Amino acid sequence: MTESTSLGQVETCTQKRRHAAGADPEKRRQILEGAWRVFVDQGFDAASMNSICKAAGVSKGTLYVYFENKEDLFVALVEDKRGALFQGIEEQLAVAGSVEERLLAYARGLGMQLSSEDVIRAQRIVISVVDRMPELGVRFYDAGARQFLTRLQEFLRQETEAGNLAVTDPELAASQFVDLSTTGSWRARLFGRRSDVPSEAELLRVASEAVRVFMAAYKA
Repeated sequence: MTESTSLGQVETCTQKRRHAAGADPEKRRQILEGAWRVFVDQGFDAASMNSICKAAGVSKGTLYVYFENKEDLFVALVEDKRGALFQGIEEQLAVAGSVEERLLAYARGLGMQLSSEDVIRAQRIVISVVDRMPELGVRFYDAGARQFLTRLQEFLRQETEAGNLAVTDPELAASQFVDLSTTGSWRARLFGRRSDVPSEAELLRVASEAVRVFMAAYKA
């Protein structure tokens, strides 16, 4: 047996070596994806571990190797989803262009993201359990809304220092701009008053009006 053949066999054995119990990332991903479908379809209270096992294609024994109970699984799912749900919103403020152009890009991205089916479903699930699991609501908010609000506050502060804006309270102004950017879509979608996702034309119209009103109040 040659040295290269021996090394190849060692590498193959290493690649095929089983993960330690509860440490296989692909299996964990498989369980989370199945759990997401069940929680979305049934809600937290109605979802059972049996249903999640079936949706994920794993045994109950495997499921409990990775997650202690349904609450533990749900927390892990929220932690996993929150980053993806709100990813990329704050990056819109870094695009090239004027203050108005960057705010417009941010507003369009925010309106699209917050009104998307996945975000609405995730928020509804969190709201349904927040009375029993308040820490979960805090973690979801801090990782999502607080993250992109903090970046927006920083942007408003920087543009005020540069003389382009006259914002005395960046925290308040950031919240105002978010509300302007999601007018007519996010809350209506969240509470089921509206079932359709906003069109590109509507997102642009709402974003443009948000920038117009905001700049009327805060332009230097």
